[in-house]
Amino acid sequence: MARQTDLQPVAGGGLLDRRLFLKRGLSFSVAVALAPEALASDEDRLPWMQRPGEPFSNYGQPSPYERKTIRWTMGNSMAPGNGVSWTPLQDLEGIITPSGLHFERHHNGVPQIDPDKHQLLIHGLVNKALIFDMQTLLRYPMQSCYSFVECGGNSNAGWRDEPVQTAVGYFHGMASCSEWTGVPLRILLEEAKVKGRAKWLIAEGADAAVMNISIPLEKALDDCLLAIYQNGERIRPENGYPLRLIVPGWEGVLNVKWLRRLHVTNRPTMARNETAKYTELLPSGKSRQFTFVMEVKSLITNPSFGHKLDRQGLYQISGLAWSGRGKIIKVEVSADGGQTWAEAQLQEPVLSKCFMRFRIPWQWNGEKTLLKSRAIDETGYVQPERDALIAQRGRHGYFHYNAIVSWEISPEGNVSHVYA
Repeated sequence: MARQTDLQPVAGGGLLDRRLFLKRGLSFSVAVALAPEALASDEDRLPWMQRPGEPFSNYGQPSPYERKTIRWTMGNSMAPGNGVSWTPLQDLEGIITPSGLHFERHHNGVPQIDPDKHQLLIHGLVNKALIFDMQTLLRYPMQSCYSFVECGGNSNAGWRDEPVQTAVGYFHGMASCSEWTGVPLRILLEEAKVKGRAKWLIAEGADAAVMNISIPLEKALDDCLLAIYQNGERIRPENGYPLRLIVPGWEGVLNVKWLRRLHVTNRPTMARNETAKYTELLPSGKSRQFTFVMEVKSLITNPSFGHKLDRQGLYQISGLAWSGRGKIIKVEVSADGGQTWAEAQLQEPVLSKCFMRFRIPWQWNGEKTLLKSRAIDETGYVQPERDALIAQRGRHGYFHYNAIVSWEISPEGNVSHVYA
């Protein structure tokens, strides 16, 4: 049992010390107490203890009892093959997104690429144009990084006048996090000997949309990765098999899937995704363009819309935070609508440009409550309130929504999304 002294709030609304759950001997007191002999009788064995189990399989699958943990897909009826699959953040824990639940954004379907026929071309302002097949790339020294990928249009429902009422993954779930393994792009660019006046890379995919996008050369030489593996296995087709460009911390559209070409040049290509899209009018009349970095964001995933608190008492608030600028150094949670804040426990290790899981204990008294979280990264950037974001960016926003997310808990334990 938690001692009464452990349950002294550190902030309004019943938030408790973040280290409470780290204490030894703490009992959550939600399990049903039974006599030991209740599980010892052969007569009481459940069906799966009375017959052999299923045969071996070549590739493991989730339990059929978890079939509801799936991506929510949304296609464009006017353009077959164009659409989105959202990661169900509300059903996941930890920081790694299972490969099969990583969000997807497609412009013309998922190509089924034969790796034996796939090649990567590096050309343009280089002294030596190079072509690599997959077998050649597999011979290069590899590195791994844990990195989130977030679509620049993630959370865009936050710009609406009314708060959307849906599961948190279905409007913030165009963000996922994986372990990516592959060849540092810097190694291949150095081998091609980039010329001095080069400033940009034009990266192009091998899908039927032949999508291309401009990336500053400085970033390419810093931490970009030519990923071949995701979470220990070869990247799946919908996430770029056999080769994906990973641009840590920057807009998802730059993480080009099915990568086939890198054109080294001295100017951006001014493609559709950097002119008609990803460019926004500001209140000043000027426009934002080439807004690569995904700013700091956090959100509570549990409890969130769709969850129900069935009793008063001790709960764990859990959520995710990330920043394209580097490491998250602090996440604060409020249970009184932002009047007071308490620091949450960050799951170790804290990694740069990676999802960060935060948790904090909370004693709910059954009253109407307003939950919020805000993250701070190592540059000192603080996640803004929604009003502040709109004052800065105006009403023409669609991309890069990173305002604080608010959940209202009703006395009945229902959770709704509110602007507050």
